Amino acid sequence: MHPGVLIISHGSRDTSWVAIVDEAVNDLSLREELPVAVSFLELVEGRSIQDGVDELESQGVTDILTVPLFVSSGSTHVDEIAYALGAKDEPEKETDLARFTVNARVHYGDPVDDDPDIAVMVWDKIRELSSDPAREMILLVGHGSVHDGFRQRWERGMASLAERVRGISGTAAADFALLNPDNLALKVRRYREKGYEVLVAPIFLSEGYFTKNVIPGKLKGLTYQYTGRTLLPHPLLPHWISAHAEKLLKTVRESAVE
Repeated sequence: MHPGVLIISHGSRDTSWVAIVDEAVNDLSLREELPVAVSFLELVEGRSIQDGVDELESQGVTDILTVPLFVSSGSTHVDEIAYALGAKDEPEKETDLARFTVNARVHYGDPVDDDPDIAVMVWDKIRELSSDPAREMILLVGHGSVHDGFRQRWERGMASLAERVRGISGTAAADFALLNPDNLALKVRRYREKGYEVLVAPIFLSEGYFTKNVIPGKLKGLTYQYTGRTLLPHPLLPHWISAHAEKLLKTVRESAVE
């Protein structure tokens, strides 16, 4: 068995966004030296998922440890990529993504969801807004999904992450809102009516249209605090990637022994 790591993110036309992911991968601290490839679902020429698979297989990799760098298991992209890589027989939702050509065995990991490292990252990005934790609540905002099954995964992961952030921050409360289906303004109003100062935290990997335009637009006229700072860049991201790759590697090796 010759394992290698394939890190997959969505991709962006913004080269600085791609650079943030590449920099995080450069700082990986795996316990053993493994081939690593970084691929993107779309928008990054020469860095497609098929390119990443080909790169690893050209180095003799027989087992691809796949780390989906997405914020929620409720993302339809997480599901369709798993299908296209052959990690599952059928997608849960119809997709235009065709099967990739893969000869190696694919071992598919988990997205961010409610990982403890991510909770620390969220708090680090908004702690500057906090001045009186006893009167404050943190409202996480995620993309969400209108598709049944996917929406529930978004809700479970965000609810658990909110509780982790509340415990770290010491604020009076924490909750989440989704853009799909949209309940962001409703939740801000409710918590303001209860007397809370509302600190809004976007649960997105990087800044972009949703964090700069959509979220502020939906909250126009309401009272809240918001920096728009996203999860990346952050020094904990390489730790998260390393931990998930090593968890997959351990599982694969234990299965091989059995």
